[in-house]
Amino acid sequence: MLHALIHNGQPLAPQQPQPLVPWWSFTKTVLCAAALTLVRDGLLGLDEPLPEGPFTLRQLLRHQAGLADYSELSDYHDAVLRNEDAWPGAQMLQRLDASRLRYAPGSQWRYSNVGYLFVAQLIQQATDLPLHLALQQRVLAPLGLSRTRLAVTREDLRDVDLGQLGDYHPGWVYHGLLVGPLAEAVLLLDRLLSGALLPPALLAGMQQAQVLGGPMAGRPWVAPGYAMGLMVGTVESGLTLYGHTGSGPGSTLAVYRANVAGTSACCAVFSPGSDQGQVETRALAHLRHALAN
Repeated sequence: MLHALIHNGQPLAPQQPQPLVPWWSFTKTVLCAAALTLVRDGLLGLDEPLPEGPFTLRQLLRHQAGLADYSELSDYHDAVLRNEDAWPGAQMLQRLDASRLRYAPGSQWRYSNVGYLFVAQLIQQATDLPLHLALQQRVLAPLGLSRTRLAVTREDLRDVDLGQLGDYHPGWVYHGLLVGPLAEAVLLLDRLLSGALLPPALLAGMQQAQVLGGPMAGRPWVAPGYAMGLMVGTVESGLTLYGHTGSGPGSTLAVYRANVAGTSACCAVFSPGSDQGQVETRALAHLRHALAN
């Protein structure tokens, strides 16, 4: 497994080499950060109903908007396995009957990639920029990232470590797929949660989580939860982790930060395969070691 680590804001020597890897659902953290900069600047509201439906940006970011998820479509998984090109977004939404809410917004929690597709669209509308430029200007450049980019075509993944996968169309990740080195993933999360991008009230709101259940078999969580663009949960030692796990065909990524008594550590781990618990447990081990030293 590849990893990168930051301790008290200082990057530790990363493993060499540092390939580009798919960030999978850690992209949601970046999308959320970009959307919150637009809230900061008065260009979006967190709690106003949106034209896309009777839900708010906050509900989209927290997976509480009542939306389904395209992972429910068996045809989606079959097409990915056949290595087809991604369907157009409108076709995916039609197949999913995405306009039909599955519950009243705000009344339940249900993970939805479609919700973050809507977030990506809102970012583009509010900035009048294509998504890659909006993320670059709003998040990546301000936090000091230079190698991370949005993958749109198969060619964009030619120089990316896809784990067990030989080829993939990034359009299957409808909210957008960022790729970058692990060292930049930890840099982004550490600087974001240190307050380098958002004002204190917005940053605190981003981290305010809803607890979603108890211990999860094969994974380190005792009380897993979700905030805005962040998975937030406690582990056995009582440590609270903030970050995101992401999986796609062929690989898994986990990026988390923890803070104890003024000492912080941030770790990213990437591995071939789909074992999220294994990758999260490895990240937790690195965090515990860093916080103990």
